[in-house]
Amino acid sequence: MGFEYSGILGIIILVLDIWAIIQIIKGGGSTGRKLLWILVILLLPVIGLLIWLLAGRGRI
Repeated sequence: MGFEYSGILGIIILVLDIWAIIQIIKGGGSTGRKLLWILVILLLPVIGLLIWLLAGRGRI
């Protein structure tokens, strides 16, 4: 049972990370800032997404 839930959770996190990366790319910030946020999300998928949602969204 736990494996099925973790698989679904992993897919949800992947979809949210892809959504966040698309939002970052479409944003109006500098290329360096975009690259930094994308790297944070790729290296720390859950924590990076949360940090971006709290601190970075709307500022890029």
